[in-house]
Amino acid sequence: MNITDFAKARYSTKAFDPSKTISDDKIAQLMELARFSPSSVNSQPWHLILAATEEGKNRIAKAAQGGYSFNEAKIKNASHVLVFCAKTSIDEHYIEELIATEDADGRYPTEEAKAGGRRGRTFFVNQHRFALKDAQHWMEKQVYLNLGTVLLGAATLDIDAVPIEGFDAQVLDAEFDLHAKGYTSLVIVALGYHSEDDFNKKLPKSRWPLSRIFTEC
Repeated sequence: MNITDFAKARYSTKAFDPSKTISDDKIAQLMELARFSPSSVNSQPWHLILAATEEGKNRIAKAAQGGYSFNEAKIKNASHVLVFCAKTSIDEHYIEELIATEDADGRYPTEEAKAGGRRGRTFFVNQHRFALKDAQHWMEKQVYLNLGTVLLGAATLDIDAVPIEGFDAQVLDAEFDLHAKGYTSLVIVALGYHSEDDFNKKLPKSRWPLSRIFTEC
């Protein structure tokens, strides 16, 4: 299979088989995919919660009650559940942490290169903080880049998945004390293997034709 075959095969799983579990090796690969996701100026403004136990999944499922109860079974029956969280602020201290990490990883062969990296990153971060005043939205967009990376990666590992935005973020943030840690929950991803009762598995995919979404010039 080539990469487009995986993109065409993956779909949003509506029902999981609770008896099937993802191997530790595949979960480790997904974690590395999330770690190496691209982000604007390598900002990496995310944190992920990984639930592999019944207790952990039940904690996340607290946010899928009431009007969101249609998503509760997906969370509880999945093999593993990921919660993608975004930072709630970005400042000079965080930039310096990024620079120090990149420096330790050998990204800057000279002090001049390091200074240039700091100037460039500070310019774009401050543009969103002060000029555009959309820093939160900008950081959340980076998290969704990570989400896309993980969803396609899951398909290449023959793992079924569904992204879930239908949940109470206030409940989930409180359950994991995310605000105190500088984060807020954005999207949940249930991972596992589909149930034979999953109606969506049997349906064909539907997308706009290439002629509608591409302009060639």
